[in-house]
Amino acid sequence: MKTQEETLQLIKSDKWLQPYGEAITGRHLHALNQIKELTNGEKTISDFASGYLYFGLHHINNKGWTFREWAPNAAKIFIVGDFNNWRESQEYELKRIENGIWEIFLPENSMKHGDFYKLRVYWNGGSGERIPAWCRRVVQDENTKIFSAQVWNPANSYQFKIKDFKPSTDPLLIYECHIGMAQDAQGVGSYEEFRKNILPRVVADGYNCLQIMAVQEHPYYGSFGYHVSSFFAPSSRFGTPEELKRLIDAAHENGLAVIMDLVHSHAAKNEAEGLGNFAGDPNQYFYPGDKHLHPAWDSLCFDYGKNEVLHFLLSNCKYWIEEFKFDGFRFDGVTSMLYYDHGLGKSFASYADYYNGHEDDNAVCYLTLANKVIHETNPNAITIAEDVSGMPGLAYPFEKGGYGFNYRLAMNIPDFWIKTIKEQKDEDWKPSSILWELTNRRKDEENISYCESHDQALVGDKTIIFRLVDADMYWHFKISDRNTTVDRGIALHKMIRLITLSTLNGGYLNFMGNEFGHPEWIDFPREGNGWSYKYARRQWNLVDNKELCFHFLGDFDKKMLKLIKSEKHFGESQVVEIWHNDEDQILAFMRKDLLFIYNFNPTKSFEGYGFQVPEGRYNVVLNTDAREFGGYSLADDSVEHITLFDKELHEYGKGWMKIYIPARSAVVLRHSETK
Repeated sequence: MKTQEETLQLIKSDKWLQPYGEAITGRHLHALNQIKELTNGEKTISDFASGYLYFGLHHINNKGWTFREWAPNAAKIFIVGDFNNWRESQEYELKRIENGIWEIFLPENSMKHGDFYKLRVYWNGGSGERIPAWCRRVVQDENTKIFSAQVWNPANSYQFKIKDFKPSTDPLLIYECHIGMAQDAQGVGSYEEFRKNILPRVVADGYNCLQIMAVQEHPYYGSFGYHVSSFFAPSSRFGTPEELKRLIDAAHENGLAVIMDLVHSHAAKNEAEGLGNFAGDPNQYFYPGDKHLHPAWDSLCFDYGKNEVLHFLLSNCKYWIEEFKFDGFRFDGVTSMLYYDHGLGKSFASYADYYNGHEDDNAVCYLTLANKVIHETNPNAITIAEDVSGMPGLAYPFEKGGYGFNYRLAMNIPDFWIKTIKEQKDEDWKPSSILWELTNRRKDEENISYCESHDQALVGDKTIIFRLVDADMYWHFKISDRNTTVDRGIALHKMIRLITLSTLNGGYLNFMGNEFGHPEWIDFPREGNGWSYKYARRQWNLVDNKELCFHFLGDFDKKMLKLIKSEKHFGESQVVEIWHNDEDQILAFMRKDLLFIYNFNPTKSFEGYGFQVPEGRYNVVLNTDAREFGGYSLADDSVEHITLFDKELHEYGKGWMKIYIPARSAVVLRHSETK
């Protein structure tokens, strides 16, 4: 048990938090007390989070099957399925034991691998067929569209080749992806197609982490996986659990970590497929009253104050790590969890907004415990919080008073880029503001920087490339037919990505296809588009076509990542500003031995622009204006830049560097000592 003195490190590190010390300490003690209650002080919280080994369907080798379900409001429960012609029978009736738990033992021949089944649940005043809450395999009938649980016990279950994998986080470079829409063809892609066709692209590009969306089963494909019905079942529309394991194993073989987009912020309202009214009690898993329904998402809010719900969700965290070897999670909708009003319409203008009594302490406690479980299960695990509010301590160690996430998403950055592109003329872009927005963060909490994620690629929004180029994407993206709009878009697309990556504090994220400027938004099949898959895919043929400009952006992305990875501990280094001039629209800063120079001026190039930099030699290692990246190679990158001696500057180990900087371009130089 940590002392109170140790728990107050978060407060000590930030004087502005001192007025709220009591609240911060109170939340920490709440988590400690909750751990004590759940474990009885005799085991770890990770040991507690093993419900998936008890609940659900389990095969006991040559002895039969056990099945258990938590349903305190149920009066009777039967298992019905292929094995009994979907009829209730005494031999498939569950028995009620303690604490609202029901169980049954079945002989070996009672069911077999591949059989479909459900629960038929009776309660006071009603009944219904339900898919077990802890079910690991759920399949939708193609004709009837009805979901059923499936017995999953293959004779040859997948055996992992990589038993222990340690992610590379220096820095963490995330490729956010969706299995179903990863293919070029119009349809739903599979785990196997992704493993064979897409994974090699990600490896070649230089990313070291896959973030997979929509893994947990969801009834409506168009929800992007965010309206989950079966939390322990990998979506069968993409293939089998064994194929998902094979994909994760293949990623590990190639040095990529795999994290899952975990949805514990809400659940689908579905009753027949989900937890919405599992045994006649709509509040079994969810908050009662006004907190029951999420007003913006038309979904249900978990009751994080109920121990059985904590058991369910914490076990879910551990399950995906233990059973599938996921390396961690991006927690969806953390802001929505933290506040009773879900953060809707709030500006979070002061620290008081985090400690005014409008926070859901149960959810805060759950997130803290989830991080404890995850990191006890796998000390190298990665956890990322999707939070727009800026809650202090979110990505700070639990032992020091934080909530234990490794990273938080820097959600201000994509918003800033959208606002800049939409509302400002190119000549009004201010480098000082750009640097401020990209580095304005809590220094002791690591972030994931990104220009855009899947959110900016959805119908109703626009990707960066589309905001920059718009309709000319369709008419002038052939290399032989470029116009000034395309030139501008290509140039700024590279510059925006480079400066976002080069100012990171922890990690960087890119959504699948955006690295090469994918031209289409994402629109899943729905009634409004005639149930078409035309826009629920990624057109890799575009980046593979050397006659089109897309490959310029893809090639630059690859070289950009390679450069950043070449500097050890790059993310841990300080961003040292060398110079900015908002009138010229010039910005320069260093990180370790890399000097980054940006000229955001749309029309003016500068000859012999001077910077005071550490003495030595500087060689160009990356230039956004290089011909290989769709630029015009206006500067000679073969020239070695040697600092000019200045007596006054020499005392500080500095000299003058003079360089030609073309308009709307960026260059990176590597510093070395003078020979």
